[in-house]
Amino acid sequence: MRAPYPAILLSLLVLTGCAAPQAARQAAAPSQAASTEATFERRVYPFPVYSPHGSPYTHPFLGGLNQPRPQFVDIDGDGDLDLFVQERTDRLIFFENTGDAGSPVFTWRSDRYQDLEIGDWFRFADIDADGDADLLAEQRYSYVRYYENTGANGRPSFTLAADTLKEADGTPIFSDRQNIPNVTDLDCDGLLDLFIGRLDGTVSRYEEVDRNERGVPIFELVTDRFENIQIVTQITQPGLPPPPIPGGPAGGPAGAGSFPGSGNRPTRHGANTLVFYDYDADGDPDLFWGDFFEPGLLLIENTGSCEAPSLREEPISFPIMNPLVSTGYNAPAFADLDGDGDQDLTVGVLGGAYNPNRSDRENLYYYEQTDVGRYALRTRQLLPSLDVGSESAAALGDLDGDGDLDMLIGNKLVVGETQTAHLYLLRNEGTDTQPSFVFADTIATAAAYNYAPELGDLDGDGDLDLLLGTWNDGIAYYRNTGTRSEPRFELVANGFVRLTRGSHSTPALVDIDADGDLDLFVGETSGDLNFYRNTGSPTNPVFELESDTYADINVGRRSAPTFMDIDGDGDFDLLIGTARDDLVLFRNTGTPQEPSFEQDLDFTLDAPDVASPVFADMDGDGDPDLFIGSVAGGLIYYENTSP
Repeated sequence: MRAPYPAILLSLLVLTGCAAPQAARQAAAPSQAASTEATFERRVYPFPVYSPHGSPYTHPFLGGLNQPRPQFVDIDGDGDLDLFVQERTDRLIFFENTGDAGSPVFTWRSDRYQDLEIGDWFRFADIDADGDADLLAEQRYSYVRYYENTGANGRPSFTLAADTLKEADGTPIFSDRQNIPNVTDLDCDGLLDLFIGRLDGTVSRYEEVDRNERGVPIFELVTDRFENIQIVTQITQPGLPPPPIPGGPAGGPAGAGSFPGSGNRPTRHGANTLVFYDYDADGDPDLFWGDFFEPGLLLIENTGSCEAPSLREEPISFPIMNPLVSTGYNAPAFADLDGDGDQDLTVGVLGGAYNPNRSDRENLYYYEQTDVGRYALRTRQLLPSLDVGSESAAALGDLDGDGDLDMLIGNKLVVGETQTAHLYLLRNEGTDTQPSFVFADTIATAAAYNYAPELGDLDGDGDLDLLLGTWNDGIAYYRNTGTRSEPRFELVANGFVRLTRGSHSTPALVDIDADGDLDLFVGETSGDLNFYRNTGSPTNPVFELESDTYADINVGRRSAPTFMDIDGDGDFDLLIGTARDDLVLFRNTGTPQEPSFEQDLDFTLDAPDVASPVFADMDGDGDPDLFIGSVAGGLIYYENTSP
């Protein structure tokens, strides 16, 4: 038996029938109990999930990471470093360090730290020199917003001090939103220097010249070609072909950083990040650069002094003895995470020109500094979580007949490959009230993209069969020819159901007309719903299309439906995930036999992009909890906390 593990909440709706096990996503007969409105609370640590190697995920229901932008700061003034990560526009994830300065334990606290609007980048820095961290972020679109930390005694509170930083003549400072700038006192004169990477590989330098009446710094442009830096092409390429040159032949010649006198170079450039840190402990800050077209992290050494910096050396790959090679667009953060007095290195891999699918799962690297300027890679997943790559979709059901819910998770693509998605089986080795999931197997399926699984007993033999939505191959039907304890899915029809138009088929089974058999709803790219009534029987389903614009419901893009009696009034309500951080609830104002759906405009629940919801009673308390698949490849869990 595995050692106890902190509870981590993961929710999908399990439906149990009288005679046969039911699937989590397929709605059971609605409750006839008194009406009870469901309320949901986000949980990251409800119950354990174990990796294929048997190790527990420390953040199982974080939701996955695809493009993490990290920064460490002691935000609560308790002497240890907390962690902030940006994964999505306007979302700042906060992890409190509940360990100590030498042994950090990062505990999730919020997906929207203080509800701060940060656009597409953020940067903590002590702008007003009062000893706490203020915040710079993107002001839409492509300007520099300034939040002053007006809190005290370890209780940060951020107040918008300027919607954008400006030059002395009032000109707003422009910062391409694809780039992550930095601010520091580079020349040790007590004034802030602002550095903004440009899309052409150059760096603009601004220097503080004054403060306005609110204490907001006013800057003056010093140069648009700081130190004549222009990084315009790939420098490191161990084992990697160079990316194509825009307007030139694919796989053009390898290049180097372009500096004056370096000759004709390909003009390959893109989004970038920059950070200053004195890596060699010589008293002046060096420059670290990540670029969309650079698979590594580049160091430009400062060979001057703090008072007279000079950054004119050719870029070199970093770490020096063990250079990073990733999918490109690397965002570094230096911080002493082991309490030994030197700065370790964390790198968020945002994914650039080198098949970013390869870093959909392993993209938050941690290097320990073992000696001055020497770094050893310790992990590619600083925050281990359940993560199948990108665009996850889940289904739950008792697949092994032991009375608790197991899980299937599909994804968009196999991580590191480009030929097919995968469908993963996670067995519940816990109980129906205290689940514990373990990666058990990969289900063999026909090659396709964007797997969206749905479980249901379609042939009436007492075990769960599988419908599998795909990107453009419709819905495949796999009959379970195994047993209730040992499922074996065999393909019946690859195009069992096909959409009249659109793609990204996302199936949901439900007896919507209360006639004793399962009907089928299918979400798709357009945001419409397709309804197929079962005109067959519980043992021989025949799904006939009644409408490809069911009830005139359209949620924008990427509709992903699921059903549950969310208000306890005895009929099925409809919850739909969408492409853009939204869940849409339609309440059934009709009857179990003749539903009528009306949108609840007051319903709000924070959701990821490309949300794929599914209900399940994971804690055995009789009400539906909620899982949400994510564009980032993980699952988000909401516990139903209604009384």
